[in-house]
Amino acid sequence: MKKKRNVFKYFADNLVIVIALVLIWRDIWLMLDGFDRMFFGGNHYFSSLGGIILGFALLYLPDKDLKEIQKL
Repeated sequence: MKKKRNVFKYFADNLVIVIALVLIWRDIWLMLDGFDRMFFGGNHYFSSLGGIILGFALLYLPDKDLKEIQKL
């Protein structure tokens, strides 16, 4: 016999996870803006270029292909 899930607890748990992820993303974004101001005088060019290179590397290195980009 299956246990009946508590729907409120299910949604509350997932809401907490979503809020936590949004807060983490927001703070990472703010830290990167501060990094740009501190090291590049507010110019986003160099950190953006570095982020693109790092992003491609993180997608490529685990399985030596870029199939994840096809999903876009």
